[in-house]
Amino acid sequence: MEKILDLISGIPIFNGLSESHLQEIKNIAVNKRLNKGELIFSEGDDGNGFFVVVDGQIKIFKLSSEGKEQILHILGAGEPFGQVAMFAGRSFPAYAEAIAKSHLLFFPRHAFIGLISGNPQLGMQMLAVLSMRLRQFTIQIENLSLKEVPGRLASYLIYLADEQEKADEVNLPISKGQLASLLGTIPETLSRIFAKMSSQGLIEVSGGNIRLTDRNGLEELSEHGKPFE
Repeated sequence: MEKILDLISGIPIFNGLSESHLQEIKNIAVNKRLNKGELIFSEGDDGNGFFVVVDGQIKIFKLSSEGKEQILHILGAGEPFGQVAMFAGRSFPAYAEAIAKSHLLFFPRHAFIGLISGNPQLGMQMLAVLSMRLRQFTIQIENLSLKEVPGRLASYLIYLADEQEKADEVNLPISKGQLASLLGTIPETLSRIFAKMSSQGLIEVSGGNIRLTDRNGLEELSEHGKPFE
C-alpha cells in the first residue's frame, strides 16, 4: 500500500508544497475507511474538520422534511469536502455518505488552521478549490431552477465529456438513480428522457456508457433547457 505521504502529495490541493509542509500535513491526517452506505456526517454535526477522498466515491446530499433526497455533489479521488464548515467553525450543512467502499483522510480543524496560518500557499490553494466548487454549485442551481430535466441532463453529459476529456463518449460515474437525484427528478422520468434523447439521435446508451452522437444538438438542448416537443 502507498505510504500516507505519497497519498497526500498526489492530492491536488497539496500540489507544489515542500516536503516539510507535506510532512506536517501527514502528521495531522487521520485515516478513515468506509463501506458502501456508511454515513460520514449528518446535517448539523459539528464541522470539526474536513475530508479528502483518497479512493472511492462520496455523495453530499440534503433531505427534505418528507425525506426526499437531493444530491448536491458526487466526489471522487483527490476531492476535499467539509472545508466551509471547518473554516467557518459551524456545523455541516448537509449529509455525506460513501456510495462505494472508500478511503478518506480527515484533517482536524484546529490542527489544520494552525498549518494554514504559517503557510499562505496552502490557504490560497484551498481557496481556489472552494471557488471552483462554488462555481459548480451555481451552475447546478441554475440548471435546477431555469431548465427542464432534458436540458439538465444534456448539460450534465456535456460536463462529463469535458471532465473526462472525451469528445463523443462518457462513462457515468454514478448510478442512474443517483443521477436522477442529482438532476432533481425521479428515475422513471430520467429513463423516459434517456429513451427520448436516444430516439432523437442525440445519444446512444449502453449501460453506464453513453455515446454523444449529436454534440451540437445536446449543446442546443443544454443552452435553452427546453422540454421535448
